[in-house]
Amino acid sequence: MLVVKKMPKSISAEAYRILRTKLKYSGVDTDIKTIVITAAEASEGKSTISGNLAATLSDNGSRVVIVDCDLRKPSMHKRFNVTNSNGLTDYLVGEKEFRDVVKVIDESLHFISAGEIPPNPAEIIGSRKLENFLKLLKLNYDYVIIDTPPIMAVTDSRILAAKADATLMVVRSGKTKANVIHRAYEELIKVGANVIGSIINDLDTDRKDTYYYYYEEEEKKKFSLGLFKRKRKKRRR
Repeated sequence: MLVVKKMPKSISAEAYRILRTKLKYSGVDTDIKTIVITAAEASEGKSTISGNLAATLSDNGSRVVIVDCDLRKPSMHKRFNVTNSNGLTDYLVGEKEFRDVVKVIDESLHFISAGEIPPNPAEIIGSRKLENFLKLLKLNYDYVIIDTPPIMAVTDSRILAAKADATLMVVRSGKTKANVIHRAYEELIKVGANVIGSIINDLDTDRKDTYYYYYEEEEKKKFSLGLFKRKRKKRRR
């Protein structure tokens, strides 16, 4: 999952470092510490990007924590090869202390799993306790990366985006249609989210995808961060 750790000299790793630089420049006028990584639909690659962005930020000497806020189908713990127990929900209901839910990936990169799946995810996401928890994380870390469910599936990501300093939306080339991306973007704007950029994942730069060419031309003025383009590997014949 963490290509920036396993293959630091790869093109993909360099793309994440470029994304890190653009992210820092986007926060010149405002202090960006809590960042929601979301997508319009499932299987866009947002969790992979969340993990690699967090790792890239920590490589630069920053203290970073990534939080799995998908309380319906948590998966980030599998990517880090750690347990989902003793996570976010366990802290919020008072069963665990803060130090008990923080999992150390390395010295400057920490991870907080979703914890036990609750019967009322949206209510927990919108709670004052979660808001206070994010404030606590901001005091202890330079960056807080928040992995969320897809925008069009549930309201959770919209609630979190409204609480965070910034939001990045991931789309997978050749999968999500432009009208779905537009609708997801509009939902974020409705809640007052600070959408600073979009990340186009798995883009084949050898051809122009009609949907994404249109989207880039029509929407690029709304995004200050720009596009992260990971070149798709060609299949061997």
